[in-house]
Amino acid sequence: MKSYVCSLIFHVVGLLLFVAASVWTTMNHLWFCAAASFAVITGICISLYRAQTRQTQMMQRIVDCMNSNDFSQLACPPFSDRKMTQLADALSATLKGIRTHLNEVETKHLYYENLLNQVDTAVVVCYADGRTEWMNKAAQQMLDNCGILPEEIITALKNHQAVARLPHRSIPTELAVSATRIQQKGKTYYLVSLKNIHSALEHTEMEAWQKLIRVLTHEIMNSITPIISLADTLSERSMTASPDERTRTHIQQGLQVIRRRSKGLLEFVENYRKLTRIAQPAKTDIDVCDFFNDLKQLFADKPFVSFETPSGLPHWRADRGQMEQVFINLIKNALEACRNTDHAHIGITASVSDGMWRFQVSDNGEGMLPEVTERIFVPFFTTKPGGSGIGLALCKQIIMLHGGQITVQSHPDKGSCFTLSFPM
Repeated sequence: MKSYVCSLIFHVVGLLLFVAASVWTTMNHLWFCAAASFAVITGICISLYRAQTRQTQMMQRIVDCMNSNDFSQLACPPFSDRKMTQLADALSATLKGIRTHLNEVETKHLYYENLLNQVDTAVVVCYADGRTEWMNKAAQQMLDNCGILPEEIITALKNHQAVARLPHRSIPTELAVSATRIQQKGKTYYLVSLKNIHSALEHTEMEAWQKLIRVLTHEIMNSITPIISLADTLSERSMTASPDERTRTHIQQGLQVIRRRSKGLLEFVENYRKLTRIAQPAKTDIDVCDFFNDLKQLFADKPFVSFETPSGLPHWRADRGQMEQVFINLIKNALEACRNTDHAHIGITASVSDGMWRFQVSDNGEGMLPEVTERIFVPFFTTKPGGSGIGLALCKQIIMLHGGQITVQSHPDKGSCFTLSFPM
């Protein structure tokens, strides 16, 4: 291949020379020479056109490769000119970069698609009218791979509902619905996640019943078994025609044991009734400073119990009686944890941030192990020898009835911190 510059100079110089020759021959009436000059000029123009066409063909080949998504081709320079070679190399590098980028995008696409197909949550990409663009395997199984979402889900999306019920199926289904709006290439999509909460609720309910039955069975059997055994023994000894003083003493002791165990069983049932009969909160406006001052009076003999409230707090809307019960229970537990601690300190604080009330009850007592921390809110679970195991469970129920939540952080030998959060 010739150099592009040399080829261009050759064509331009040849064109000028033969134009001049054709003019001179025409003026001298040398018609044959003039015709030959015109023929050569035409040839030079055609050659020049073909030289330009070779560049255009290189560009067109690159465009065709891009239109057909074939980025494996290389740009070949039509001339051996240095600048033309640099241009071809730059175009080839661009094609290679695009090919590399597309391979990375395709790899990511396959990765995320496989990842979404592995999760048990149904994920759907759809239009505003419910027509589906893409769905993972969980969604295909849940929705029978249909091309449009059920009307109930579309209504839930339009009304911003968190739950959609599908009553027309063989098994009634309740779906937790969440959606994110996506704007791409002038089109509006919705990324929708669907979670079948019906089976999850049934599973959770079954686990709760199993835990409750285990606790009830354990407590009742621990009380009933010795009562039955003692009753059989007393029945045998009472068959004696004239029981002596020793027999009467044994019978009396046995009856006392039966009475104690029966009373313990009655107390257990009464504690269970407390957990199941918590009244709905009667909320009033509470001045937190006055609320803490009243609590402080109850623990006036404990100087290491401190209350801290920043100034300017708004009124807290809650059931004052129930909240006093919660805080008294938490403070008593903190006192129990600090019974063997030198320089004990228990702090109760209140604050407002991000539209939430936050109360903390912290101590520097003995703390709890992680396996204990996970179970302290389970009814009837206790680490105290004489504890009933309903105090913290009762606190949690009261807090949940107020729309709040309670969490705990604890470290052995470092203390515990209970955090109560309520919406304002």
